[in-house]
Amino acid sequence: MRRREFIIGVAASAAAAGARSADAQPEPIFCFFSKHLPELGYNELGRTLKDAGFDGVDLTVRKGGHVLPERVREDLPRAIDAIQSHGLRVPMITTELTSPSDPSARPILETAARLKIPFFKLGYWPYKTDVLASLRNAGSDLRGLVAMAREYGIVAGFHNHPRNVGLAFWDTHQIIQDLDPRWVGYYYDANNATEEGAIRGWEVGLRLACARLKMAACKDFYWEKSVGQSRPVECPLGDGVVNWPAVFKAFVAAGFNGPISIHQEYKASDRVTAAHNDLQFARKQLLTARSA
Repeated sequence: MRRREFIIGVAASAAAAGARSADAQPEPIFCFFSKHLPELGYNELGRTLKDAGFDGVDLTVRKGGHVLPERVREDLPRAIDAIQSHGLRVPMITTELTSPSDPSARPILETAARLKIPFFKLGYWPYKTDVLASLRNAGSDLRGLVAMAREYGIVAGFHNHPRNVGLAFWDTHQIIQDLDPRWVGYYYDANNATEEGAIRGWEVGLRLACARLKMAACKDFYWEKSVGQSRPVECPLGDGVVNWPAVFKAFVAAGFNGPISIHQEYKASDRVTAAHNDLQFARKQLLTARSA
């Protein structure tokens, strides 16, 4: 997509935003997950996503990410400066942190907090054969990480992800229910929730998550039957089976105004144009939910 087309699309979004009532609640921050543009440097990443109409960047701070954990003190400030120079925010970072004993945990959280990044996504604890033991181990690790997060004033988000603790929302509830909700909550992924709770499970999980919702991920999929089995196939937002009207209605009812990270797990010939289209879809869903 050409720059002029981007500008026209962004202007249309701004016009729609202007139609909202003056006393509307603060807007969620629409971000793009930087994992999907690994070849872009910090400056180009900011410029590209600004042209595409995004509010911010969900920046990877992990092995193979835009910022490497061992270089977080040097490179995260550089990344933030470059991205902010284009008028974008970095309201969240995606990490692989699963233990307070990780030598990169303190440098990552301290640096992010100093740069006024309010949220970070936790890493994953794979389910072992003994599921309850997996929950206990994850809970023990998380308590230490949340204590560290509280020390620096940054909020942790627990992502529901296949094959990992938190896949079932009741697991996450059990782990975080006794922890201070100011410093840890749900990172709700409607795609993953729908894959695992196709008929009504996703809705129950969403109700549970909205009580302490910190971040959200937007991606979509449909079911494809192959050799007698169904498998999820990633697709653009709105082309799949996720019930976006219900999801955004719940976000609005909860007063959610945190980061919404748009993911692009499907193959696109033009990733930036596809990201722009997904963003337009998500903004429209939010506007419709607010107008209901």
